[in-house]
Amino acid sequence: MADEVNPKAYPLADGTLTPKLLNLVQQAMNYKQLRKGANETTKTLNRGISEFIIMAADAVPLEILLHLPLLCEDKNVPYVFVRSKQALGRACGVSRPVVACSITTNEGSQLKPQIIAIQKEIERLLV
Repeated sequence: MADEVNPKAYPLADGTLTPKLLNLVQQAMNYKQLRKGANETTKTLNRGISEFIIMAADAVPLEILLHLPLLCEDKNVPYVFVRSKQALGRACGVSRPVVACSITTNEGSQLKPQIIAIQKEIERLLV
């Protein structure tokens, strides 16, 4: 059962996209372009400063996150799920699991090209 992913966790990043996402999360943390946790993530969406959202498909219950995709669609922000909240937490630089994080906008950020590339990959998952 551990490997079963909740079907509501859509779109789910695959084995090639997941490392790219987690790597970008780590870089975003270094550039201070990262907000961790469902509440902080919700705030970035409401303030319109979110580039995209990453959520953990193994959050329990997943319902604690399911307001985020709706908000993302409302605000036209790409979103994606990764399998592991533990891996997401590590990428965020904390030892605790993280169920959601937001990569935030920053004018003149060096991460912009990578952010755009990932946004395109997320959009491809939704086709």
